[in-house]
Amino acid sequence: MSDFQDILYQVDGPLGVITLNRPGYRNAQSYRMLDEIDAAFALAKTAEAVRVVIVRGAGGVFSTGHDLGTPDQLAYREALGAKPGIQAYDQFKRYNLDMVLSWRNFPKPTIAMVEGYCIYAGWMLAAAMDVVFAAEDAEFLAGVVEYMSVPWDIGVRRAKELCFESRFIPAEEAQRYGLVNRVLPAADIERETWAWARRVAENSPEVLRFAKIHMNKAQDAQGFSQALEDSLGDYQAMMYLPGVDLRLAGERRMLAVDLAVRGKRGERYGQTR
Repeated sequence: MSDFQDILYQVDGPLGVITLNRPGYRNAQSYRMLDEIDAAFALAKTAEAVRVVIVRGAGGVFSTGHDLGTPDQLAYREALGAKPGIQAYDQFKRYNLDMVLSWRNFPKPTIAMVEGYCIYAGWMLAAAMDVVFAAEDAEFLAGVVEYMSVPWDIGVRRAKELCFESRFIPAEEAQRYGLVNRVLPAADIERETWAWARRVAENSPEVLRFAKIHMNKAQDAQGFSQALEDSLGDYQAMMYLPGVDLRLAGERRMLAVDLAVRGKRGERYGQTR
């Protein structure tokens, strides 16, 4: 086990296991957490014995999205010292596109094991993995995010529907749309995820590597990576529109996420849905 603060990294035979470990913040992704995830992937990449990487969240929650302002996050970002302007742009791009795209292109098979909430940046992280297993009680929330893979994950029309509406979808629905590979009982998901990963680890490393290269190249031939690069610029333009504030006033929650939470409570639909 390596010495990290916001994640755990363990090697279990042929498996590298990255656990998001901020349960007190429902595994909100701070910049420090993202740096640590990236460092853990680097360890897994150089370890010849590691054949498959599993990403999960501690405390029964995968991730509720970006950290929008905890004391830890603010202190870490200040210590990074990015100046306004091009340095701030480079920093934003690094944490919201470059890292996630590098994990998508990681040279070994990856699997997201999703329990509980998977919101916004949680979706980004899960979608960047090769395979997604979800517990029956997992809930996914798509939105207009920096790493805008959502149309590729579930199709353009469905992505429009969910991003316009801002609605949580259960694991079974996410599977129907193509984001999730398998839905499993919460009591079985860890066992089944590990069993599948160990089976994959028995395959030839060369076969695994080139199978992944072929699949990612097929997606990139359709414009995947370029579209994500373009979308990041659009996201930043949206952020800096005069008078636009994407967060709920006085809260560390996005307005669209609040809309989805209220929908879960029946505050939008009443008895009509």
